[in-house]
Amino acid sequence: LCLVSVLIPADLCMCVSCVCLQTEDGEEENPLESSASLELEFVDDPNFKNKVNYSSSAVQIPTDIYKGSPVILNELNWTQALERVFIENRREDSSLRWQVFGSATGVTRYYPATPWRAPNKIDLYDVRRRPWYIQGASSPKDMVIIVDVSGSVSGLTLKLMKTSVVEMLDTLSDDDYVNVARFNEKADAVVPCFRTLVQANVRNKKIFKEAVMHMQAKGTTDYKSGFTFAFEQLLNSSAPRANCNKMIMMFTDGGEDRAQEIFEKYNWPNKTVRVFTFSVGQHNYDVTPLQWIACANKGYYFEIPSIGAIRINTQEYLDVLGRPMVLAGPKAKQVQGCVDGILIIGLCFFFLQNQLILGVMGVDIAINEIKKKTPTYRLGANGYTFAIDPNGYVLLHPNLRPKIINFREPVTLDFLDAELEDSNKEEVKTASVEHHHYVAMVNSLLRPCTSEEQLLFTHSSPMLCPLLFPDNLPLSVADFESLLPNSFESEGHVFIAPREYCSDLELSNNNTEFLLNFIALMEKVTPDSKQCDNLLLHNLILDTGIIRQLVEKVWKNKDLNTYGFLAVFAATDGGITRVFPNKAAETWEEDPEPFNASYYRRSLDNKGYIFRAPYRLLNPENDTIGILVSTAVEITIGGKTVKPAVVGVKLDLEAWTDKFKILASNHTDGRHCGPNRDCEMDCEANSDDLLCYLIDDGGFLIMSNQKDDWNKVGMFFSDVDPYLMFALYNNSFYNRKQSFDYQSVCERMPNSEAGAAPRGVFVPTIADFVNLAWWTSAAACATHMSLCSGGAADEVAAEGTDSKERSCVMIQTQFYLSNLSSSYNILQDCGNCSRLIHAKRINSTNLLFVVAEKMPCNTCEIEKLSQEEEECILFHIIHQLAEKTTHCLITRFHLLITIPAETDVFTFIPRLFLS
Repeated sequence: LCLVSVLIPADLCMCVSCVCLQTEDGEEENPLESSASLELEFVDDPNFKNKVNYSSSAVQIPTDIYKGSPVILNELNWTQALERVFIENRREDSSLRWQVFGSATGVTRYYPATPWRAPNKIDLYDVRRRPWYIQGASSPKDMVIIVDVSGSVSGLTLKLMKTSVVEMLDTLSDDDYVNVARFNEKADAVVPCFRTLVQANVRNKKIFKEAVMHMQAKGTTDYKSGFTFAFEQLLNSSAPRANCNKMIMMFTDGGEDRAQEIFEKYNWPNKTVRVFTFSVGQHNYDVTPLQWIACANKGYYFEIPSIGAIRINTQEYLDVLGRPMVLAGPKAKQVQGCVDGILIIGLCFFFLQNQLILGVMGVDIAINEIKKKTPTYRLGANGYTFAIDPNGYVLLHPNLRPKIINFREPVTLDFLDAELEDSNKEEVKTASVEHHHYVAMVNSLLRPCTSEEQLLFTHSSPMLCPLLFPDNLPLSVADFESLLPNSFESEGHVFIAPREYCSDLELSNNNTEFLLNFIALMEKVTPDSKQCDNLLLHNLILDTGIIRQLVEKVWKNKDLNTYGFLAVFAATDGGITRVFPNKAAETWEEDPEPFNASYYRRSLDNKGYIFRAPYRLLNPENDTIGILVSTAVEITIGGKTVKPAVVGVKLDLEAWTDKFKILASNHTDGRHCGPNRDCEMDCEANSDDLLCYLIDDGGFLIMSNQKDDWNKVGMFFSDVDPYLMFALYNNSFYNRKQSFDYQSVCERMPNSEAGAAPRGVFVPTIADFVNLAWWTSAAACATHMSLCSGGAADEVAAEGTDSKERSCVMIQTQFYLSNLSSSYNILQDCGNCSRLIHAKRINSTNLLFVVAEKMPCNTCEIEKLSQEEEECILFHIIHQLAEKTTHCLITRFHLLITIPAETDVFTFIPRLFLS
């Protein structure tokens, strides 16, 4: 008797009780056809983003496998026992998501049960092709694929070979290294720049697949050339490799040569390299030599007569490679991957009797559950934790934010691509991957660590840790009362960071509701309760009392209108933000979690006052525009400076524009204006002729003496005055920094060759562009074929990806103030006219003060600066202009170029090739 869960196309899952029946004439009936079914009910579960049934598991069987075969029926039978284990696991740990067992026969049993929906119109899902299964079911591999492209290989046979190689590449994971070569009389790598084995990551496999699809058949067959190339690749000890299983995969239509002298030279008698041979196509050649080659080198021989045999035969070799893992006994292999915020952990199970792998067990754990276990609030606003796998790809990182919904492939973002430019990041990655210890990166000091806490980290620099308070900290009832909404009118509005102060605290995005939930819980439990985080709670209560005293003793005694303030505020690392007066909270748009608020984080990282304009465009006739000004509070404790809070004000733009014009006068040329003295550079007296601006360190407009510009406050300054912004950039007041976002999503272009975004892409510097040796290197060719354009056509698009979307690389451009501190006078010459510009950095702020004459003419040849994200098209343009081959650029462009140091390479290179 077997209990089997079988899926049907509708929104129903049929739970089938199967009995193997035998008829009178001895023939067995198909149990699937004679089964009684039970209809299951499904409920929506936001954790699974699907309708599920918790009382049953379900199975999925690949389309190309006969569901009624004895092997599959037996698999359904014995894996049914896993259902009880799945249910018990969920009962013990409710944070678990999907629990999956992938069988070596292709059967997938997963819990909880949910109706199976094919990712595409044709269901090609096979658990044995999933990265976590591949990594779990085999050891790391060094593989060389050699493809016979002699003249006898043509038509359908060549197409079968190309498809077979693509499918073979899909059986490789990030743990493996690979190269692909074509051979006839001689052997060549299909990607000339890949002179050695390369990591089988998404980017490299896409490059291989594109090159394979462009192979052409000609010449005669010489097995010796192909095998010589393969052995030299595998025996090259100077190149990076997996150093575990070594193998050669040969695809051919047949031949008489056995290449015995090559094996005697490179592989015998130790036979450290396995050789697998594949006879492709329907032909009458003698296959005995191919069988001999495989058997003489510890490999196997396979036949691929038609397209239907490709998927099965190109993955059979994994059973052979799984045997060493079986013999290793209980040392099961664990693998990790990340998909859509879910961490997949795979564990391999073995069947020792026949040295076969039963399959791989996978458990999904939500990344958010792991984040809860990390000391986020001990690291401060600018500290964070991260996790990377043995290949250097991030599993947990604040910059890991995949934008494709339900993307079925693991998100692969290299740690070096996730981090901003930093001299230490390669050292951190190397230490993390090779030594497997925890590394913390922080860039600001908030609070000192105790010696006990310091042991949690590998670096010896002070970390961001909260001050520790004794458990018997005296608490005031008035402090709690100041959190009540009825006290907001007199003491200002309170925002509490939505942190898990207590396990029973119900979180809410509505601040007032969260406050009420928090106060209601505090009436039931004490801050020292075991169900509460005492450290978080004590810090919150302490900060509440301190900010309340600030309100009582300072804020209430000041007339904010006199100073031109719309509001005053304070935010603490304990999670309290208080805005005074209460009505100012109606337009308060900052994150209630201080650690997520940009003003808070920037104030901690910079000295002095940080000015920030509103993000959105406002209508000055209907809205009161406020400029946020903040600064960190510094306190010295025990000889160390800590920053426990950020305080600030919100300026009324209209009121402060008048003050700005007065303050800006007389500070441009060192002269003082008097009753009998004219001031040519007076922002107040000559507002019709002079443009006076305050621009922040990112190039955004903060204040202007022109009323027409008030509705442009907060805009990038190049959108306000492109000529003036270019003059500031051209005279080194602002520097430009361009970075690449490898996780972007773009609309799919018709007949586009843009595929999924590459990872681990080398971004060349201007020195690389002018270095002739660089253009001949593998880095140049890999960059040419993958950077920006993504390489191949999206034949390997992730299952379930919307056809209207594609992964792409976006260029992000930022501008930032240089270190110029003195005041400068600039003459901007536009040919037909010119104007004088005066610029000065304002001390102890993030502002640049600029005074300029109005442009007397309407045209001036400049580069329009922009911060808008745009798709990276530099090498995409070159790739389209070049011939559609895989040769390196140096074979087409023999140029020695001298580029001025100040030239922007991202505009120069496209112009060069277009000309």
